[in-house]
Parts: sequence; structure tokens; C-alpha cells
Amino acid sequence: MKPPAPAHACAIVLVLLPLLAVLQTTCAQKNAIDIYSLTVDSRVSSRFAHTVITSRVVNRADSMQEATFQMELPKKAFITNFSMIIDGVMYPGNIKQKDAAQKQYSAAVARGESAGLVKATGRKMEQFQVSVSVAPSAKVTFELVYEELLKRRLGVYELLLKVQPRQLVKHLQMDIHIFEPQGISFLETESTFMTNELADALTISQNQTKAHIRFKPTLSQQQKSAEQQDTVVDGNLIIRYDVNRTLSGGSIQIENGYFVHYFAPEGLSMIPKNVIFVIDTSGSMMGKKIRQTREALIKILEDLRPEDHFNLISFSREATQWKPSLVPASTQNVEEAKKYANSIKAQGGTNINDAMLMAVQLLDTATREEQLPSGSVSLFLLLTDGDPTVGETNPTKIQKNVQEAIGGQYSLFCLGFGFDVSYAFLEKLALDNGGLARRIYEDSDSALQLQDFYQEVANPLLTAVTFEYPSNAVEEVTQDNFRLFFKGSEMVVAGKLRAQSPEVLSAIVSGQLPMENITFQMESQVAKQEEEFQKPKYIFHGFMERLWAYLTIHQLLERMVSASDADKQALETQALGLSLNYSFVTPLTSMVVTKPEGQEQSQVAEKPMENEKVPSGKSLIPSKAGIGDRTSDLSPTKLLAKASPAQPAARRGHCLPEHVGALVTCRTVFRHGAMGHAGPILPAGVSLYARVHDLPSKTVGTPGLNAPVLYRYTSRKLDPDLRIPSRKGFLANPLLASSSSGGPTILDDYLDETMEETSPTAPPPAPIQAPTVILPLPGQSTDQLCVDIKRTPGPLLLLLSDPDQGLEVTGEYKMEKAQFSWIEVTFKNPQLQVHVSPEHVVVTRGRRSSEYKWKETLFVVMPGLTMTMDKAGLLLLSSPDKVTIGLLSWDGLGEGLRLLLRDTDRFSSHVDGILGRFYQGVLWGPPDTTDDSKRTLRARGFDFDATRELKLDYQEGTPGTEISCWSVAL
Repeated sequence: MKPPAPAHACAIVLVLLPLLAVLQTTCAQKNAIDIYSLTVDSRVSSRFAHTVITSRVVNRADSMQEATFQMELPKKAFITNFSMIIDGVMYPGNIKQKDAAQKQYSAAVARGESAGLVKATGRKMEQFQVSVSVAPSAKVTFELVYEELLKRRLGVYELLLKVQPRQLVKHLQMDIHIFEPQGISFLETESTFMTNELADALTISQNQTKAHIRFKPTLSQQQKSAEQQDTVVDGNLIIRYDVNRTLSGGSIQIENGYFVHYFAPEGLSMIPKNVIFVIDTSGSMMGKKIRQTREALIKILEDLRPEDHFNLISFSREATQWKPSLVPASTQNVEEAKKYANSIKAQGGTNINDAMLMAVQLLDTATREEQLPSGSVSLFLLLTDGDPTVGETNPTKIQKNVQEAIGGQYSLFCLGFGFDVSYAFLEKLALDNGGLARRIYEDSDSALQLQDFYQEVANPLLTAVTFEYPSNAVEEVTQDNFRLFFKGSEMVVAGKLRAQSPEVLSAIVSGQLPMENITFQMESQVAKQEEEFQKPKYIFHGFMERLWAYLTIHQLLERMVSASDADKQALETQALGLSLNYSFVTPLTSMVVTKPEGQEQSQVAEKPMENEKVPSGKSLIPSKAGIGDRTSDLSPTKLLAKASPAQPAARRGHCLPEHVGALVTCRTVFRHGAMGHAGPILPAGVSLYARVHDLPSKTVGTPGLNAPVLYRYTSRKLDPDLRIPSRKGFLANPLLASSSSGGPTILDDYLDETMEETSPTAPPPAPIQAPTVILPLPGQSTDQLCVDIKRTPGPLLLLLSDPDQGLEVTGEYKMEKAQFSWIEVTFKNPQLQVHVSPEHVVVTRGRRSSEYKWKETLFVVMPGLTMTMDKAGLLLLSSPDKVTIGLLSWDGLGEGLRLLLRDTDRFSSHVDGILGRFYQGVLWGPPDTTDDSKRTLRARGFDFDATRELKLDYQEGTPGTEISCWSVAL
């Protein structure tokens, strides 16, 4: 049993994410457990990443303290080692068969202890956690090692890291080494904690085959300010890269008797595809899910090529097809399909079986009647958020029905929306039919997740791909035949060389194009390759054997999903043997973490599975960074049921939209409870921040609140449990409905008692407005042009275009709202598109899209461009030789999207657009003879009246600063 902590002990949580440790203190004795050194050494050798995290801590308190080592690692990674060194004694983790640790694991669970040390925490991460008691002045060293093969997706490899020390660390250093014999063609770093002040701590060096990323901030760089001892290092670090490729059989690399063959040829043409979208429109998809599905479908349909064929099937209780057969993706058909997609509504049950059989029949008919292009690829894309509830509801029978109907002719890709869906059911359904499954996480970017998954499978390049090697040269080869190869992906085959293998390893890769077969031949010099991987000190040696074992285990686990019972046992035995032999924590093994004698019994680390369901009524909600998730009950109805007059839900900070008026804000309701008051539960028709009856000059002062809260009432039936604030607390059960005689109500009496009359005063002066755009004047360093848009030829505007800079800025302007509904910045080099709206920022690079929220720190360094955003929400796109474009979601006076420019002297002579014309030979007229604050300027043959005015400069965020500028209306 765990010994009781001292009365003044401080609870410590040390969170080590792929890069850093997080120390959270929960008492006044801050930093009793001090991280004095934290290092990360990550070595990526030919896509295989070996990461060692070492954290050294000391207990500076005069009593025993508990430190909890907590880190997040990628879901596809395998932990290979964990150890603790306490006062010079090592306590290692031992990896063994899961059954051998099950008794210990079950006993810990029975005691109510957190025995499962690894659990899923988000889209791509898992959490590992170990606790240990630390004596006064004692030092502890934690070391964790994990390995993973980086998978190429949409043209890049991605290493996702999270950085959250939450305390200043004297020695903080991260080193990431990348070695790619093919040559590094592209390298990008993205961070949600980096700022311009911290940028010097990040160094990136790169040559043809290797890159080194180092993050080493000093104590002063980590510190928020001279007054604050908190750290600014808090967020994500993502490293993306790709390698050089040609139209060839790929790259064969050899090290220590093992080889790996990477295949992703460039220059192949896309194969026409025939795709049927099978979309769940049952009642559980109602609301945000169906809106995001419609949004994603419309974008996906726009990406279809004219040579593609497609159809749509929506299903709830029954399945409905959009067209009686597949149709070409002509402009007219795509527009019709977009209208259909935009009209789908959510209601009814979930009949997956009938929908899938209808889809297969459509493809069968089209194939039999030769309606489809010769050599084209046919596939299904199934999106559902729940288990089958109508028609055939037995998952096993549905899987059998679909597999028999498809008969190996087509590929099925399954998307599981949210956590109510049975992911195991969808995974087997997809793997049985040559596809794969993916979970779509419920978040603001769900539509982008759908689009990105589609992009992964939207561009087939080859079918029936096979790899052949001389039988006298290799053995124990991983999967060597694949149904489809998609653009932006990569096929990886690894194997072991025979003891007497030839000096040259040859390979033949064959596949099918629409009208012909294609063959690639490769040769690799064994001795030369061996030598190449022996020299560099910055790589993890012996990695290729571990890469082969890692890949083999993953493929065996995948095959087990759709294997028969007899085959499944053989596959499991093989995967278990490799897991134990190479010390991998896999779903078949466990790691027992030992501790000093007398402390809590040893803990067990087990790898969670993606198909494990979240408990009923729960849903994973991504945190700010979108990686660490928390579990929360999302149902307002359930929250309301739990509330009572003595403990209203509002006190717990929940917003109850079903129970309060449309104008209620969660923040205000929460503040009632935060001040120690139960807080009002308002009925429909009663709103916060609304006019009070017909008395707009009166306010209700709410006890304990700084800001006034206003109420209104209507003649609708009101809640008898309504509680409203008064000087003496809350009035319960008021009779608030308007009287039939029109006389006063209790609320009127209450308002008369608590409100003070205010005498009429002169109207305040008009507030200073923020212009839509602030333009530095050409040739001047201090003066600026403030531009407001008063009329436009249409909603879509070309704001800036400079072909020499490879830059274009467009926007949609809503005259009725006097603001942009979106602004889009497009660069040609690098290929990048930034689409901003008041809700979010979407960045598209190639075919990959990422969503960011306003006012979150962002720092992206890519070849030829830097993208940053600060806490004020100012997004800057800059380059040493380009104009800097600034974008801001302004929530001050005249709220809306704002655009600003810097370094405008870099515009070329070909700049154009309704704003670009002010950088082309602008001529100023003399001041007006009667008013020197007025002038005329001419730009591209048009005359504009300019007036010297005070405006708000929003470039540093709200509330803005007053500036004097020349104001122009377009």
C-alpha cells in the first residue's frame, strides 16, 4: 500500500512529452522536485527514429516527495526501455509476455491503483507515466527510450513533439539528427511556443544528406519576464521533411546484414478512379458532424478530375443513391453533387449493411456494362459515427456480407467519426477489403481531417505492386506485395541478407498502369552500403535490424485483425517472439517497472489499442494544442439533469444552451459560481447581456461581479426553479410571467429595488475606428495609408498580385457587415496557401492542410518563408526577399479580419490589385486650400480623396493605439 504523504508534501507531476518534461506543482512549495537537467537525443536514420529522453531531478525539500514521470510518445512507437537511477542504484523496466504480467496488473487494478502506465491521450499520442518517492536531497535520473518508423503521408515525414517544462530548467537541450542517404529535399519546423525572442535558441543546420535541429534555451530565454519565474516554453514542435526521388525502383539501403527498400517513384501519372462515397446520415450525425461532413464532401468533390467517375450514397434507416449509376466528374455533375451534399440531413437509424451492398452493386453493374475507363481503380469511402442499428446489425455478418460482395475487386476505406463508433468493426471491414481505417476526431478541424484522408487515397499511381529479390540473397522479408500505391505515400520492404549473399543485391519492382505493366530494376552494392552506415557518429547503429523487426511486428498485428482463428494464433506467436527478442512494448507484451523496496508495488506498462472505446457518455476533447486530450461529458441535457437548486450546473462552469436564452454566455454563468454563489438557472427567454424589459437605462448589479449583468423576460412559460441574484443572495421561485393585466411583476419590483436611475447625458463622441487595411506609404518610413472599403464590384476581390514575388492576396468582402468573411494568401515558392476567416487559419502546403486557432503562438520555418503568430492573433508571413503579409482577426471596434503590409519596398513594378495599385507610381496632389488635412492622390489613373484622420492601429492587437494617417475610402 502506498505510504501516506507528509502533511506538507507537494504533489509533483513530471510530464515528459517527445521532447521535454513537464513539472506541475499543486501546492505552495513550488519546485520542491527540481529538474536541473533535461536532454533529448533523437536520431532519425533512414526514417527510423530512436529517441532517448533523460531527465535528472533532485528533491530540494526537507521531506519525502513523490515525483510522477509522465510523457507522451507517438502511437505507432514502441517503448524499448525505461529505467530509474535513484542514489546510484538502477531500477530497470523488464519487458515480458503480457500474460506473465497480467496477475500483477490485475492485483493493482483491484487495489484501485493506476496500473496501466500507457494510455491513449489524443490523435497521435500515448501517455506513459511512472511514480516514485524521492527522499530529501536525493537525485533521480529517468531515462526512456522509444523507436518508430516515420511514415510518409501526403509527401512528407512528420515527427510530432510536445514541449512543456512548466519550470525553468538549468540545462535544457534537445538534439534531433536526421540522416537520409537519398538526400534531404525539404525540411520544415513548426512550433506553437516559439517566439521571435526565443528563436535564437533554435538552430537548424542541413547539408545534402543530414540535418541537425537543436533547441537549447538559456534560463533567461525560458523566463517569461524578469518578474515572472514561469517558462515561456509551452507547446508543440513538429519537424517535417522529405527526400530526393526519381522515376526509379527506389532506394535500397543495407546495414549490418539487413536491408530496407523504400519505393516512391516520381513522375507517374494518376490512374482514373471510380469512387462511391457512402455517408452515414443517421440521427447521431446531427449538428456539427453533419455540417462538417457536408463541408468536407463539397471540397472533396471539387478535387475530382474529369476522367474520374463517382456517386454518392447516403444512409440512415434506408440507403439512398444520388444517381442510378456512376457518372463522370464533369463540371455539371460535380456542381449537382455539391448541391446534393449540401442538402443532406441527419435523422434515423444506421443501416450500414444495405448501404454497402448497394454501393457494391453499383460498381458491379458499371463494371459489367463497361461504363468505366479501362484500367481505372474502384474504391469505396465509408463514413459512419456509430454501430449498425437497423437491418443487419451483427458486425460479423456485415463484414462477411461485404467481403463476399466485393470479392477482392475493389478497395474499401473506412472513416470512424468520433468515439461512439466501433473502430474494431471498421478496421476489420477495411482490412478485409484491401483498404484501411482511420478515426476522425471530433474537433473544429474534422472537415480537414476528412479531406486529408481523402487526399491520401485520391491519387492512385500503380496497382498490383510486387517486390522480388533473389532467393539466394535474402530471407525473412516483410510484406512484398501491395494492392495500390498512392501519390505522396511510400512502400517499405525490409529483410535479412543471407550469410553468403552476393556482392550486389538486386530487386525488381513491378506494377500495373492503366494500359500497361511497368517494371523497375534496382541494384545496390552491399559493401558500399554497409560502409556508408558505419561511419556517421550521428546515427543509431544497428537500426536496420530493429526497423525490420518493428515493421514485421506491425504487419503481423495488422494481419491478425482479419485472420482466421487458426492463423491468428500462429501470427501472434511470431509477433510475440519478435517483441520479446527486441524488447518492444507491443500489444502482446508488458513492461514491469521496478521500484525501491518499501514503495508502491511495481507498475506495468501496456500498449493500448486504437479500437478501445471511450466509456459511454464520454468524448475526447482535444486540448489547446490538439494533442493532450481530456474526457468530459458533453451532453447539456445530462448536465442539466445533474443540476439542482442547491447545486446548479452553472456553478460548475457549464453552459446550458437548452435551458437558457440564446444570448447567455458560459463565461458569465461560470463567474456566478466562481464567486461562491449558486448562480441563476435562467429559463428560455431570459438572457444574460440582453436589454431589461423596456428599461434600457437600468442595470441589475449582480453580487460579487465586477461587470453588470442584464436580464430580460418574455411572456413564455418560465421555469419555477429560476433563481436570480439580490443583495441578500438569490431569490427562489419568483413568479416572473407577465401578468394578464399588464401590471408589475416580481421581476419589475426586484429591478425597482436594486437598480438606480440614471439621468440622460449627452451622447459620447463617436469611437475611433480601425481601418480595414493599413498600408505603409511607398517611399516613406513613418506615414501610412488607412484604407476602408465602401463599395466593391463584387464580393470577391483581388487585393494584391505580384507575379515577380509569386504572391497573390484575395478576399471576400461583405458590404452589409463591412468586413472580410475570408482572406487568402497564395505563394508560388514555396507552394503555400493561407486561408483565414474569423474562426480559424487554414494552411495548405501541397495537399496537406492544417488548422490553427487565432491568438495561439505559432512559429514555422520552411524554405523561403517564415510564418509566425502571437498571442494578439497577428499572423505574419515573411521572407528576406518578399513583402511581409500580416493578417489579424480583430475583435475590437469595427471587428473583423484585417490585412497589413510590411517591407512594401520589395514589391516589383508589376504589382497590381485594388491595394497593389497604391504601390505603382502614386501621385499626391497639393493640400486643399481651405483644409490642409485633405489631399488628392492618383493611383493607376484613379483619383482618391485622402483625409488626415485619427485611426486605430491594430497591428499590436486590441485595444489598438491611435495613429494619424491618410484615410482613403475605396
